Amino acid sequence: MNWKNLIIVAVVSCLPVSLAAQANILNAKKPEEIGKKTMAQVAADNDKPLPYGYVDDRDILWSKTVWEVIDLDERVNFPLYYPLDTINIGSDRRSLYDVLMKNIKNGKLTDIYADSYFTEKRKLSDLEATLVKVDTTDLGYEQINAGEELSPEFVNQRNITAAEIEEYRIKGIWYFDKRQGELKYRLLGIAPVAPDVNFIDDESVDPESNKVELFWVWYPSARQILHEAKVFNQRNSAQPLSFDMLLNSRRFNAMIYREDNVHGDREITEYIADNALFQLLESNRIKEQIRDREQDMWAY
Repeated sequence: MNWKNLIIVAVVSCLPVSLAAQANILNAKKPEEIGKKTMAQVAADNDKPLPYGYVDDRDILWSKTVWEVIDLDERVNFPLYYPLDTINIGSDRRSLYDVLMKNIKNGKLTDIYADSYFTEKRKLSDLEATLVKVDTTDLGYEQINAGEELSPEFVNQRNITAAEIEEYRIKGIWYFDKRQGELKYRLLGIAPVAPDVNFIDDESVDPESNKVELFWVWYPSARQILHEAKVFNQRNSAQPLSFDMLLNSRRFNAMIYREDNVHGDREITEYIADNALFQLLESNRIKEQIRDREQDMWAY
């Protein structure tokens, strides 16, 4: 490769990564044509998430249900958190929380529950207590006490946004399929976690004890929605990933904080208190125990 070609490659590689990820950018004759797909591209994109194979209960030789926490402060988990500023970016790039909330509001995502056992279903109106805080100022109360109509400028509304999401909690099941002879994982639910909206601006409250699960999503019913939503691919911006692919392939780092057990599925913090190191070691012990299960199946 001569110097001329080397300089061209270097200049092209320095172009904004968000520019290369847009559809039809190399064929666009005008800026307005960027992002508009051809009929062939639309037909090729008309796909569905890879369906789960049927697993008979008799084929499950062993299984264990675990709850994990995905800390969004870790770099490997950034694709679930960013982008936060959606003003100067295309509509095809949103954080996972924005994707979930958008489809809850438009009615496409309805399998929303209060906890990870999926026993109590929730609607959008039921989520307002955890997502929105409405507070009336002192001047507003003076208007009410004077018998006047409350003015909108005296009402403060605080909403939970994607920037407030600190972690995600997921529930899944590891199982050994005796027909295929391998250990597999099936994601069952996911929940965004944020500070309690009623104390989100109160500095006197401990941030660790102020985290709440906003809602739980039954994951199998959200797969099509998460398949259509794309994630920025740091290795190749021309080939974005889907949220469904990222989560099912476990391209994130998570720590186990609960497992199904005889003690009512108690969390690790309930029997190892006030010791973060020992809690992490216990999480790794459970993880290694699951990994060793597949090897033990082949030991005679």
